[in-house]
Amino acid sequence: MSDFEIENLSEEAGGLEQSLGKAAGMAAAFDAEMRRINTTFSDTGRSAVRLQGTLSSGVAKAIDGVVLDGMKLSDAMGVLAKSMVDAAWRAAVKPMANNVGGFLAAGVSSIFGDFSPFAKGGTFTQGRVMPFANGGVVSRPTYFPMRGGTGLMGEAGPEAIMPLTRGTDGKLGVRAAGGAPPVSIVMNIHTPDARSFQRSQSQIAARMSQALGRGARNR
Repeated sequence: MSDFEIENLSEEAGGLEQSLGKAAGMAAAFDAEMRRINTTFSDTGRSAVRLQGTLSSGVAKAIDGVVLDGMKLSDAMGVLAKSMVDAAWRAAVKPMANNVGGFLAAGVSSIFGDFSPFAKGGTFTQGRVMPFANGGVVSRPTYFPMRGGTGLMGEAGPEAIMPLTRGTDGKLGVRAAGGAPPVSIVMNIHTPDARSFQRSQSQIAARMSQALGRGARNR
């Protein structure tokens, strides 16, 4: 085989490769279009089923009015016409209303989603640097970064930042500084014998109850 024939064969192979690539692209585009058409027909079918149900209900109501309630035929046809108009209106307006509602919700979220005031409190843990790990007071409006937005604290006056601590009962809260000092109660009991001690048990219990009551009131 001569060099000229080899060159022609290479050119033909390259052209065939390009043609196959174009054919593959056309096949992919055709498949995507068929999927879109299938989805459209599915949605249309569901809408048609809903519309058919509404119209059937209107026809049944009109027939019941004529047969059972003695309604005039003209009135029954008016009921049927109104049912058809309402069904067509809902079928036309509902998709548009859903789109408009989603658009408005997205707009409101974009406006207020990045601004989170903390005048009534709030918690955030975003894994970022927190200079108030030991607590503190914010005396003026201060912005701080949050994931996906910006928070604001101190906008309604001074706000305290207090770290949360889990107590012995497992509950999460703010630990009080200091605390009440321990209280010691000394009771001296003098009895001549064991029987006298047994007789004074009620008095001892009363004294202890009084001491515990005073301690509870002073907490």
